[in-house]
Amino acid sequence: MARVKIYSTARCPICDKTKHLLTKWGIAYEEARVDSDHAALREMAEITDGARTVPQITIDGKWIGGFSELTMMHMDDELDDLMESA
Repeated sequence: MARVKIYSTARCPICDKTKHLLTKWGIAYEEARVDSDHAALREMAEITDGARTVPQITIDGKWIGGFSELTMMHMDDELDDLMESA
């Protein structure tokens, strides 16, 4: 099971960019499509306290935010530290 989960939709260029970057960084992820899976949409709303935009990202079940927060974590080396602490 992947430690990273991305809540996304089919027509979201930022979601595509997020998935591309994670792949580039060698980080496995699970994708939950909230536009076609109502359970995933409910799960995203619960985890994110009602966020209505995508992508939304969790690591080990903890919500970290979206694309901007992910890239900031990467730039600050927090993402590497978190992924290594498995």
